[in-house]
Amino acid sequence: MANDKTDIVTQNQDTPELVTGQIGNFWAEVVHVWRDGFMGVDIGNILVALGIFSIFLVLRGVLSKYILHTIHLWTKKSSTDIDDKIIEALLPPIRFVPIIMGLFFAAQALGFDGVIAEFLTRLIRSMIAFTIFWALHRSLDPIQHLSKKMEKLLTKVMMVWIFKFLKVLVFFIGSAVILEIWGIAIGPLLGGVGLFGVAIALGAQDLFKNLIGGLTVIAEKRFYPGDWIKVDGIVEGTVEEIGFRSTRIRRFDKAPVYVPNSDLSDAVVINFSRMTNRRIYWKIGVTYSTTREQLTLIRDEIANYLATNDAFEKPPKVSTFVRLDSFNESSIDFMIYCFTKTTNWGEWLGIKEEFALEIKDIVEKRAGTNFAFPSQSIYLESMPSDAPEIFTPPTKTPNKSTAAKPNKTKAVKKVSTTKKKKAS
Repeated sequence: MANDKTDIVTQNQDTPELVTGQIGNFWAEVVHVWRDGFMGVDIGNILVALGIFSIFLVLRGVLSKYILHTIHLWTKKSSTDIDDKIIEALLPPIRFVPIIMGLFFAAQALGFDGVIAEFLTRLIRSMIAFTIFWALHRSLDPIQHLSKKMEKLLTKVMMVWIFKFLKVLVFFIGSAVILEIWGIAIGPLLGGVGLFGVAIALGAQDLFKNLIGGLTVIAEKRFYPGDWIKVDGIVEGTVEEIGFRSTRIRRFDKAPVYVPNSDLSDAVVINFSRMTNRRIYWKIGVTYSTTREQLTLIRDEIANYLATNDAFEKPPKVSTFVRLDSFNESSIDFMIYCFTKTTNWGEWLGIKEEFALEIKDIVEKRAGTNFAFPSQSIYLESMPSDAPEIFTPPTKTPNKSTAAKPNKTKAVKKVSTTKKKKAS
């Protein structure tokens, strides 16, 4: 019995030590998990990295403003606004910089080794390269709009094509740099692209034909976007865009028409936007009863109106004619040939309307004659044989023998009299 009591006392004394040992073991496991963390990285370092990245995200706006302020200090002495336009275009890439910085410092805090460290390094370098070429790509737009001096040497459309080519070039160079960062060789890739390009070129002759046609149109300066043109037998409308393959022309019913550039380079193109003036060419006819004096008055009044109205262009820059032109079947015709100073269609319609009203006043009110209209006069040499009888009411009270029939004798005499007069 004494031994049993001794064992119980010993076990009671060992229980706290056992519990303490188990807690120690559990804590050791916690420390082990904390230190091993994710892929051998301490959880504390992971939390620190997340905190660093979060701080950069929160301070993204502040850092972006600081970078922009620094750039403004460098460019504030500039007398042009091109730097402001470029900075405005660079705003999205600049706002992306704090994200890259946060990722970089977070990666440093994680302390990865080996393959993961190499992957993060290449990822950050790729993001830096992407941001640089993104900024270059966006800066081309303000440079294009502000390079007005270059348009004296090159056309506006040619400038658009050049900057489109530069954008494509920036894209391909940026892609090549990023591929090099990831260890992808560009040389063999370009060789494969070259062979592929030869195969494509054999089946893309029309594409190159249209490209050359577009270059021909631009080099010859046939038309620009915004011009009103008429392509013989194809379309008439306003040019909206001259592309690499085709040109988009908006018809006056607002339907777009896409014309291959090769067709435009070979077709007859009328560019109405290049008109120096707009023409009015009318023929007006007055009646044959108009006298010589009235005809002269009409001619002189119309000529005087054209000479004194500032809306019309004057000789010798353009030819202006107001002449008695021809004797038509039912009218004496004047030819009016003149030009307005404006080439705007709406303004031209208004001027033409005022001119038409003035001509009407000249002919009808001042000259006192009338406009002619198609008419036809018919002269009869003799009465038809089946002409209707003319009924003559009796002058006296009819008797029984004459009341039932009309006086045909008098009617016949009148008809014969009319015939004699006509014959004479």
